[in-house]
Amino acid sequence: MRFITSLLALFLLISCDQKNKISVDTIITDATIYSVNNSFAEASAMAIDKGKIIAIGTNSEISKQYESKNTIDGEGKFIYPGLIDAHCHFYSYGLSLQEADLRGTKSMDEIITRLKAFQKDKNPTFIVGNGWDQNDWKVKKYPTKADLDAAFPDIPVVLNRVDGHAIIVNSKALKLAGITKDTKAVGGQIEIANGEPTGILVDNPMELVFKIIPKPTRKIQIAALLDAEKVMFDYGLTTVNDAGLDPDIIHLMDSLQKAKVMKLNVYAMITANQKNIDLYLKKGIYKTDNLNVRSFKMYGDGALGSRGACMHKPYSDKPGQYGALLASISGLKDVAKQIAASKFQLNTHAIGDSANTVILKIYGDVLAGTKDRRWKIEHAQVLREQDFDYFKFGIIPSVQPTHATSDMYWAEDRLGKERLKNAYAYKKLLQKAGMVALGTDFPVEEVNPMLTFHAAVARKDSKEYPKGGFQMENALTRAETLRGMTIWAAYSNFEEKEKGSLEVGKWADFVMYDQDLMKVEENKIVKMKPTNTYLKGQKVK
Repeated sequence: MRFITSLLALFLLISCDQKNKISVDTIITDATIYSVNNSFAEASAMAIDKGKIIAIGTNSEISKQYESKNTIDGEGKFIYPGLIDAHCHFYSYGLSLQEADLRGTKSMDEIITRLKAFQKDKNPTFIVGNGWDQNDWKVKKYPTKADLDAAFPDIPVVLNRVDGHAIIVNSKALKLAGITKDTKAVGGQIEIANGEPTGILVDNPMELVFKIIPKPTRKIQIAALLDAEKVMFDYGLTTVNDAGLDPDIIHLMDSLQKAKVMKLNVYAMITANQKNIDLYLKKGIYKTDNLNVRSFKMYGDGALGSRGACMHKPYSDKPGQYGALLASISGLKDVAKQIAASKFQLNTHAIGDSANTVILKIYGDVLAGTKDRRWKIEHAQVLREQDFDYFKFGIIPSVQPTHATSDMYWAEDRLGKERLKNAYAYKKLLQKAGMVALGTDFPVEEVNPMLTFHAAVARKDSKEYPKGGFQMENALTRAETLRGMTIWAAYSNFEEKEKGSLEVGKWADFVMYDQDLMKVEENKIVKMKPTNTYLKGQKVK
């Protein structure tokens, strides 16, 4: 009788305990969860309800308090906050998926072969391609229009260099754009040889060609966004910072998100032309659960690979060429003043040391006396020693580690040994700023965030070159790199209270891997792909 009474008491205790449990949408157990909170704490389980984390802790802590019809056995997998790409061109990448892919080509002949295949498959009336890089060729010189003219005499061809700061076009495109040897080039270059354009345009003059490219239809725009989104989820990216968007595409993203067609989180940087500035300063900051429109993107200069980055002294491999600012200093400062008078953030592309000096000084002047503005320098690629100190005053460096490992083969040729010491200096920037926001700049680089992680930590390319790493004094630790791809990136977006770490009250955006990113062998990092990606508690991969 005593035994039966004891069993009854135990049954009642269990029943009572179950009744007191809180029912939630999802429980995950038996995982190694890196919270990336202030103490970088680890957990093994978490409870999720209505898209947010409501508890995180040990298996027993979660099981005692919560129950769910959707309990997922983590099977020992490793969970990290959803990855954030702090600088990319998401929409442009989507469009590039609809155009000719020239990444990895090793010669102009290979480009022509790919374009011919693209023409046969798509039958376009205007050929656009993306991703060529003459630095990967045996002869590292800009191509000319001659090869394009021979292969495509009757259809306009426009091919974007990998960095987005130079194009090669054929004669048909030059004619349609009205470009001749007498066309003025302000803030860039129209290359001339033997008294006529070669077909190479750098920075601002490219706009003359872009105006004649047929605008993508709404159907193509939507396909671009949704095709790109799928790639993001495949790689564990749950938020992307799109660095330079026009209102029409921002509105399209918002519409697709509200219709539940597009789920990806987007931090949208509005292209900082006067029309857009006037529009959004009047509209004000716009924020939903998936879209954050609170910043402008301004361009200071061009890129190092095309020698458009603005330098204090001439390029070491091209005496007399300094690169160029893409607007006057007074024009850049006027934009900054307008935005400083609002609550919007300003994020400025600055690669050359002269461009960084100009932009950092403008930031310092217009932000004097203000607090918590979190303005960013996008790239912060080459700096003078004395300019690093600007980052101590709340300016955030938004950098792309794979730029270092892509450029390291020829960067010393461009800069010389002395300037190279303060180029791609991520650790030094971190020490001054207290954080770095990490991204890829895709489609300039690959989307894969593991390439970012590997380049930041190992300072090597995907083939483990160079032995010992490139300028290892500026490598980041694994913890710093993960923070840069999660909580620091979220902070740079004013979103640290809702994402970037796995903590109670934040969105359940997370990514699962079979291997531990914090401990796996260095040479295996680039091969890691997530097993699953979750956005607001919902499995999207």
